[in-house]
Amino acid sequence: MMSNQQERAEKALEQRARRKAKSVGLSAIKSRKGIGSVANLGGFMIVDSFLNTVEAGYCFDLSAEDVIAYCAVD
Repeated sequence: MMSNQQERAEKALEQRARRKAKSVGLSAIKSRKGIGSVANLGGFMIVDSFLNTVEAGYCFDLSAEDVIAYCAVD
């Protein structure tokens, strides 16, 4: 189980990933369901909001760090 400080740090990193995606015109969507199926690994998916297409993380398989790195290159 994570401590309160670790949870806050994780949430801050997730928010940073969402802001970074938004800054390049994308959306970082985190799975609301837990890990449990082949098509849902519990992480992030990057979506082009204008075209409504998945750019990366088809199976919600990206971490917050992955989202930040993807948006830095894009």
